[in-house]
Amino acid sequence: MNGYIHLYTGNGKGKTTAALGLALRAAGAGKKVFIGQFVKGMHYSELDALKRFSEITVKQYGRKCFIENEPVKEDIEAARKGLSDLAQLIPSDDYDMIIMDEVCIALYYKLFTVKELINVINNRTQNLEIILTGRYAPDELYEIADLVSEMKEIKHYYNKGIQARKGIEY
Repeated sequence: MNGYIHLYTGNGKGKTTAALGLALRAAGAGKKVFIGQFVKGMHYSELDALKRFSEITVKQYGRKCFIENEPVKEDIEAARKGLSDLAQLIPSDDYDMIIMDEVCIALYYKLFTVKELINVINNRTQNLEIILTGRYAPDELYEIADLVSEMKEIKHYYNKGIQARKGIEY
Protein backbone atom coordinates (compact mmCIF):
# COMPACT_ATOMS: atom_id res chain seq x y z
CA MET A 1 0.00 0.00 0.00
CA ASN A 2 1.32 3.46 -0.89
CA GLY A 3 1.06 6.35 1.52
CA TYR A 4 -0.22 9.71 0.37
CA ILE A 5 0.00 13.35 1.42
CA HIS A 6 -3.25 15.03 2.49
CA LEU A 7 -3.65 18.79 2.88
CA TYR A 8 -6.60 20.19 4.85
CA THR A 9 -6.63 23.98 4.59
CA GLY A 10 -8.93 26.97 4.13
CA ASN A 11 -10.60 29.51 6.40
CA GLY A 12 -13.43 27.25 7.57
CA LYS A 13 -13.76 25.15 10.69
CA GLY A 14 -12.91 21.45 10.57
CA LYS A 15 -9.31 20.97 9.44
CA THR A 16 -7.99 19.51 12.68
CA THR A 17 -11.28 17.69 13.23
CA ALA A 18 -10.95 15.97 9.85
CA ALA A 19 -7.37 14.95 10.62
CA LEU A 20 -8.36 13.59 14.03
CA GLY A 21 -11.20 11.62 12.45
CA LEU A 22 -8.70 10.04 10.09
CA ALA A 23 -6.43 9.26 13.06
CA LEU A 24 -9.31 7.46 14.80
CA ARG A 25 -10.09 5.48 11.65
CA ALA A 26 -6.42 4.49 11.31
CA ALA A 27 -6.22 3.49 14.99
CA GLY A 28 -9.35 1.38 14.53
CA ALA A 29 -7.53 -0.45 11.76
CA GLY A 30 -4.57 -1.09 14.08
CA LYS A 31 -2.33 1.55 12.53
CA LYS A 32 0.09 3.61 14.62
CA VAL A 33 -0.43 7.38 14.42
CA PHE A 34 1.73 10.31 15.52
CA ILE A 35 0.09 13.72 15.84
CA GLY A 36 2.41 16.70 16.08
CA GLN A 37 0.47 19.86 16.91
CA PHE A 38 2.36 22.97 15.83
CA VAL A 39 1.66 26.34 17.47
CA LYS A 40 -0.59 24.60 20.02
CA GLY A 41 0.35 24.22 23.68
CA MET A 42 -3.01 24.63 25.36
CA HIS A 43 -5.12 21.78 26.64
CA TYR A 44 -7.75 20.67 24.13
CA SER A 45 -10.44 18.09 24.92
CA GLU A 46 -9.30 15.83 22.08
CA LEU A 47 -6.08 15.22 24.01
CA ASP A 48 -8.09 13.47 26.74
CA ALA A 49 -9.99 11.38 24.20
CA LEU A 50 -6.86 10.40 22.26
CA LYS A 51 -5.17 9.10 25.44
CA ARG A 52 -7.62 6.18 25.23
CA PHE A 53 -5.92 4.90 22.07
CA SER A 54 -2.56 3.21 22.53
CA GLU A 55 -2.04 3.46 18.75
CA ILE A 56 -2.05 7.29 18.85
CA THR A 57 0.75 9.49 20.18
CA VAL A 58 0.26 13.26 20.46
CA LYS A 59 2.93 15.87 21.07
CA GLN A 60 2.45 19.63 21.10
CA TYR A 61 5.01 22.04 19.71
CA GLY A 62 3.68 25.36 20.90
CA ARG A 63 3.23 27.53 23.95
CA LYS A 64 0.17 27.88 26.15
CA CYS A 65 -1.29 30.56 23.87
CA PHE A 66 -1.88 30.62 20.14
CA ILE A 67 0.22 33.21 18.29
CA GLU A 68 -1.81 36.41 17.92
CA ASN A 69 0.76 38.98 16.86
CA GLU A 70 4.40 38.31 16.07
CA PRO A 71 5.98 35.04 17.15
CA VAL A 72 8.46 35.19 19.98
CA LYS A 73 11.65 33.17 20.42
CA GLU A 74 9.78 30.42 22.31
CA ASP A 75 7.31 29.99 19.42
CA ILE A 76 10.14 29.54 16.94
CA GLU A 77 12.06 27.13 19.20
CA ALA A 78 8.97 24.99 19.85
CA ALA A 79 8.09 24.75 16.15
CA ARG A 80 11.64 23.96 15.13
CA LYS A 81 11.76 21.23 17.80
CA GLY A 82 8.62 19.76 16.23
CA LEU A 83 10.12 19.83 12.76
CA SER A 84 13.29 18.22 14.10
CA ASP A 85 11.30 15.46 15.86
CA LEU A 86 9.30 14.79 12.70
CA ALA A 87 12.47 14.73 10.62
CA GLN A 88 13.47 11.74 12.77
CA LEU A 89 10.06 10.01 12.70
CA ILE A 90 9.14 10.41 9.02
CA PRO A 91 11.90 8.20 7.56
CA SER A 92 11.40 5.56 10.27
CA ASP A 93 8.84 2.79 10.23
CA ASP A 94 7.60 3.70 13.72
CA TYR A 95 4.26 5.11 12.47
CA ASP A 96 1.81 4.41 9.67
CA MET A 97 0.39 7.95 9.74
CA ILE A 98 1.84 11.29 10.79
CA ILE A 99 -0.38 14.31 11.24
CA MET A 100 1.27 17.73 11.21
CA ASP A 101 -1.54 19.75 12.72
CA GLU A 102 -1.42 23.53 12.11
CA VAL A 103 1.84 23.18 10.18
CA CYS A 104 0.54 25.74 7.67
CA ILE A 105 0.18 28.26 10.51
CA ALA A 106 3.79 27.58 11.51
CA LEU A 107 4.77 28.33 7.90
CA TYR A 108 2.57 31.44 7.80
CA TYR A 109 4.39 32.82 10.86
CA LYS A 110 7.75 31.84 9.32
CA LEU A 111 8.69 29.56 12.21
CA PHE A 112 10.45 27.46 9.56
CA THR A 113 10.45 27.51 5.76
CA VAL A 114 8.36 25.62 3.23
CA LYS A 115 11.59 24.23 1.79
CA GLU A 116 12.59 22.84 5.20
CA LEU A 117 9.17 21.21 5.60
CA ILE A 118 9.20 19.69 2.12
CA ASN A 119 12.71 18.32 2.70
CA VAL A 120 11.42 16.54 5.82
CA ILE A 121 8.33 15.20 4.03
CA ASN A 122 10.40 13.99 1.07
CA ASN A 123 12.25 11.60 3.40
CA ARG A 124 9.08 9.62 4.13
CA THR A 125 8.82 5.91 3.72
CA GLN A 126 6.70 4.63 0.82
CA ASN A 127 3.77 3.55 2.99
CA LEU A 128 3.61 6.56 5.35
CA GLU A 129 0.42 8.63 5.21
CA ILE A 130 1.08 12.31 5.98
CA ILE A 131 -1.65 14.80 6.86
CA LEU A 132 -0.92 18.55 6.86
CA THR A 133 -3.44 21.01 8.33
CA GLY A 134 -3.87 24.73 8.78
CA ARG A 135 -5.00 27.92 7.13
CA TYR A 136 -2.86 29.73 4.59
CA ALA A 137 -1.30 26.68 2.93
CA PRO A 138 1.37 27.82 0.49
CA ASP A 139 1.15 26.82 -3.18
CA GLU A 140 4.08 24.43 -2.77
CA LEU A 141 1.99 22.24 -0.45
CA TYR A 142 -0.88 22.16 -2.93
CA GLU A 143 1.64 20.89 -5.49
CA ILE A 144 3.09 18.05 -3.42
CA ALA A 145 -0.20 16.92 -1.86
CA ASP A 146 -2.07 13.97 -3.33
CA LEU A 147 -5.35 15.06 -1.72
CA VAL A 148 -6.34 18.66 -1.01
CA SER A 149 -9.48 19.68 0.87
CA GLU A 150 -10.32 23.32 1.51
CA MET A 151 -12.69 24.13 4.33
CA LYS A 152 -14.63 27.24 3.35
CA GLU A 153 -16.38 29.33 5.96
CA ILE A 154 -19.90 30.16 4.88
CA LYS A 155 -21.29 31.07 8.29
CA HIS A 156 -19.87 30.81 11.82
CA TYR A 157 -21.53 31.59 15.15
CA TYR A 158 -18.23 33.07 16.33
CA ASN A 159 -19.11 36.15 14.25
CA LYS A 160 -22.16 36.62 16.51
CA GLY A 161 -19.93 36.76 19.58
CA ILE A 162 -20.17 33.08 20.56
CA GLN A 163 -16.94 32.07 22.27
CA ALA A 164 -15.17 28.75 21.84
CA ARG A 165 -16.99 25.97 23.68
CA LYS A 166 -15.40 23.03 25.51
CA GLY A 167 -15.95 19.80 23.63
CA ILE A 168 -16.82 21.63 20.39
CA GLU A 169 -13.97 24.04 19.61
CA TYR A 170 -11.50 22.95 22.28
